Amino acid sequence: MKKSLRKKLSLSYIFVTMICVVLISILSNFFLNKQFKNYVIQEHERKNQIIVTAVNQQYSTNKKHNTDVIKSVGIEAIENGVFITVRDASGKTIWDAEAYDNSKCEEVKNHLTSTMETLFPNWKGIYTKDDYNIINNSKKVGVIEIGYYGPFYYNDNDILYSKTLNKILISVGIASLCIALIVGLLMAKRLSKPILNVIDTAEMISKGDYSQRIEKKSDIEEIDKLTRSINNLGKSLYEQEKLRKRLTRDVSHELRTPLTTLQSHMEALIDGIWEPTTDRLIGCHEEILRLNRLVGDLEKLNLYESENLILNKTKFKLGEVIKNIVFNFEKEILTKEIELIFYDKEIVLYADKDKVRQVIVNLISNALKYTQKSGKVEVKLFQDGLYTKVSVKDSGLGISEKDLPYVFERFYRVDKSRNKLTGGAGIGLTITKSIVEAHMGTINVESTINQGTEFIIKLPMNS
Repeated sequence: MKKSLRKKLSLSYIFVTMICVVLISILSNFFLNKQFKNYVIQEHERKNQIIVTAVNQQYSTNKKHNTDVIKSVGIEAIENGVFITVRDASGKTIWDAEAYDNSKCEEVKNHLTSTMETLFPNWKGIYTKDDYNIINNSKKVGVIEIGYYGPFYYNDNDILYSKTLNKILISVGIASLCIALIVGLLMAKRLSKPILNVIDTAEMISKGDYSQRIEKKSDIEEIDKLTRSINNLGKSLYEQEKLRKRLTRDVSHELRTPLTTLQSHMEALIDGIWEPTTDRLIGCHEEILRLNRLVGDLEKLNLYESENLILNKTKFKLGEVIKNIVFNFEKEILTKEIELIFYDKEIVLYADKDKVRQVIVNLISNALKYTQKSGKVEVKLFQDGLYTKVSVKDSGLGISEKDLPYVFERFYRVDKSRNKLTGGAGIGLTITKSIVEAHMGTINVESTINQGTEFIIKLPMNS
């Protein structure tokens, strides 16, 4: 059976507190009882010395044993579980507690034994008698025999103290459990509430509502990271959904135009409205080639984005490759009267020459396409540590800030009119990025409206 996080946290607080309370109680009882036991033994010895001192003093004062004083000392001792017998130097009994009040002595002994056996089931008290000499002027004048249950026993005050101590420990334990329960519930609520918010938001996102966001921040680092991750996921899915819809629209647009043209031409030829002349057949053929190019670009993109892409790496001079590419664009450069400057550098690159060539062709082609007449295009080749960098910068129309994050997406076209004069299907930059990343490189773009655009690729020299 599944339990909620709040319940589990509350139970864990209570469980930990119970363990702590039990351990503290056991250890406290053990050490306190041990110390108290030692204290009782020491206290008993101290009381014995007080009795001996009291009897000694009464003899020193009167030079004889005062039965009344000994009697008062003995009666008080009986109440404390101590039974004394006083004898003179000749061994004659002066006063004996059991002889004085045997029933009282037995009552005290029975009470003491019963109490100790209740408190300590394993208690094995042995009735013990200790002898102390009565000394006067360095001369033995008598003996005090003190009987008690050893090695220790508790009187009523001691028992009261022990019970009070246990009650305090139990009260502290119960109070600790109550505090743990309250704190556990509060902490569990505090921890579970933001997590429940995350769960609710994640469920809404899973249902397609990508606009959901978690606004409230948490001061708990892990929960704050989780919140940011869910918000970023929602934002990413929202953007991907926009791109998916745009992709569907753009693909349908790219396919619809040639197909519509072919359909109208074929219908006109079938209905006999048009004669099947060479020019009309060539027009149909061009539309078919356009469809083939689109399918070919998609196949190429699928190949470059696959994990099984094979790179035929060789060492070659990148500057020579770029020079040949620039030469191939010479007609377009002259037609638009564009100034193209190439800053060459002797750099040997270890990469797939054909694929790198396609990357440079795509970038220079785009730069020339979007640069107006009499504009300028700069191609720079330079080395940055263990990396080779190629920069293609133009003075063209530029790309708006809102379009920059999507220029590498499939079918994304900054030119919303999809003018044939300004480009193809919008797959070129996607292919370019896939080739660069296959070489473990990076590609970045910087652009300002009406000031131009710069693409910078960075490739490891020994990729």
